[in-house]
Amino acid sequence: MNLRTIACIGLISAALAGCNMAGTPDPTLTTRDREFLSLAPKGNPPAEYGRYIVDDPTGQPEGTVTVDTFKNFLYYSLPKGKAIRYGVATGSEAAGWTGEATIGKLAEWPRWMPPADMLERWPHLRPTAEAGGLPGGPDNPLGARAMYLFQGNKDTMYRIHGTNEPDKIGQHVSSGCIRMRDIDAIDLYNRVKIGTKVIVAARAY
Repeated sequence: MNLRTIACIGLISAALAGCNMAGTPDPTLTTRDREFLSLAPKGNPPAEYGRYIVDDPTGQPEGTVTVDTFKNFLYYSLPKGKAIRYGVATGSEAAGWTGEATIGKLAEWPRWMPPADMLERWPHLRPTAEAGGLPGGPDNPLGARAMYLFQGNKDTMYRIHGTNEPDKIGQHVSSGCIRMRDIDAIDLYNRVKIGTKVIVAARAY
């Protein structure tokens, strides 16, 4: 039984769409990507949260990123009514963020700096902040890539990024940012650009 068949069985959303979905090849990796990914934590989220080409439910123009925080899917709109759908982890009801933004910065294996609100909740992270943050690498919470969300010239402090907890994909567990499997973060990173429109919506498509 292949991955596509597994993803179709028992999934109401897929059934409603006629299970009209197909897998996509992995992106090309750099030498550093291969090295770091070999050391990164492993996890197996449910098959429905894999990377698929699907009928685009968002109605957005080509090149738009839309995040459905209810079902934990991210869509990258393609031509001819198609989209690439990725599984993501999003914020809990209390920590989740919704709105419109644009990608204002892109980074490969980014440095992670604990934000102020996280330092208030978890003081044990203060030494990390005082040291200038955590360098990029396989244990970094931002994973392989980060796409920084801006509104105008202001950094919202929310990101779409990889993760060192891939087993949490499909869950509401983050502090508001949008987590992807590292391989998916690399794939999306290769498709977007500075100025790409991002819609984060708490609704199901």
